[in-house]
Amino acid sequence: MAAGAGQEKLLAPALLGFFVYNPRLGPREGEEEKKILFYYPNEVEKNEKIRSVGLCEAIVQFTRTFSPTKPAKSLHTQKNRQFFNEPEENFWMVMVFPCTGLVQKIVFALFLKHFFILQDKVYSSVLQQCYNMYKLFNGTFQKAMEDGGSRVLKERLEKFFHRYLQTLHLQSCDLLDVFCGISFFPLDKMTYLKIQSFINRMEESLSIVKYTVFLYNDQLIWSGLEQDDMRILYKYLTTSLFPRHIEPELAGRDSPIHAEIPGNLQHYGRFLTGPLNLNDPEAKCRFPKIFVNTETAYEELHLIVYKAMSAAVCFMIDTSVQPTLEFCRKLDSIVGPQLTVLASDICEQYNINKRISGSEKEPQFKFIYFNHMNLAEKSTIHMRRTPSISLTSVHPDLMKILGDINSDFTRVDDDEEIIVKAMSDYWIVGKKSDQRELYVILNQKNANLIEVNEEVKKLCATQFNNIFFLD
Repeated sequence: MAAGAGQEKLLAPALLGFFVYNPRLGPREGEEEKKILFYYPNEVEKNEKIRSVGLCEAIVQFTRTFSPTKPAKSLHTQKNRQFFNEPEENFWMVMVFPCTGLVQKIVFALFLKHFFILQDKVYSSVLQQCYNMYKLFNGTFQKAMEDGGSRVLKERLEKFFHRYLQTLHLQSCDLLDVFCGISFFPLDKMTYLKIQSFINRMEESLSIVKYTVFLYNDQLIWSGLEQDDMRILYKYLTTSLFPRHIEPELAGRDSPIHAEIPGNLQHYGRFLTGPLNLNDPEAKCRFPKIFVNTETAYEELHLIVYKAMSAAVCFMIDTSVQPTLEFCRKLDSIVGPQLTVLASDICEQYNINKRISGSEKEPQFKFIYFNHMNLAEKSTIHMRRTPSISLTSVHPDLMKILGDINSDFTRVDDDEEIIVKAMSDYWIVGKKSDQRELYVILNQKNANLIEVNEEVKKLCATQFNNIFFLD
């Protein structure tokens, strides 16, 4: 077991290089450096940068010979692994990871193949997320070129990725990074209507608000954004902004506090973005800018995030309007008391539902569910997930098997089911049905295929009773 743990440590990936280039910017000999828009680490000698970018460009061009519309996505060599992504026409992003000495010495081809299948899919997704996160806060590469040419784009790339790359903890990446889904908070109809009514009142009182998003306990309840924009904003909120602002005294579940708020004069609301102290006349009302609908309207918005206990609401307003301290005070006085009471109502309803369902003993199964249509994601495997840590309740080898099953699913369009018996006596079941995927890990070493299938049916009946899975 100690040897296995040592292997995992050695195989943990480290970022060797990351660069963005455009082959059209330096087409002639002697102008190769102009192609490079960003390069990490910056200390690398100029000729080495040019050589690395030139090699990637040659690989992409070579693979176009065999697949004009789908050039290379990754390349494995004895020394490193490279991942390529073209998020916009002629703009290429490349990630490079070193292969440890251990990997170079592995002679078991099957193990090597399975190890790389999962990693390829995961890190290709991480590379795409790098672009999506850049685009959320800076807009597209092409827009930067229109604003001021390659100089402006280089400045924006340097400013963003200099900090962002330091937050990448690649050893924590797994199947959830492939899905990049959204966890939805389960609600009864009446509580949902209360939230809908609250949002309508807020948008009417604060007329400059363009879009609103409502979350509770880091799970989405309501969003006015398009799915793709919400997906990346949700990742930023739950893995970056919210973890930085956890209040120790409110880190646990909210408790009903109606009695503590006489006439709604007191509340627990506060800005996570914007002014720190509303009573300070010199307080700065600076909010981060985000870009949404970049394929169509290309909207630039201020992101106002306001939180009361475990409930958070995001207001987005057009950047043509500059929020003032007076507006922030008005927002605080209107939203704060109502959001505090609403957070208490949601918590109360959640606890009632929990008591009704009963506190059952630890189930013998754990699962990951993902719906490609609405990006809904649910995992009982992940206990805690931030950029720096991903605590899972199962062994990494089982997570790799989940990745292998997912890779098999992506190769075919048909619905299918895969059942695997792991060496550790665990059963792993993957079901793909009508744009939905379910992965179940069962701890029943003496079970047979029929019993495993029955257990999965029970799981679907209890956890997904309103979702249709083909048998």
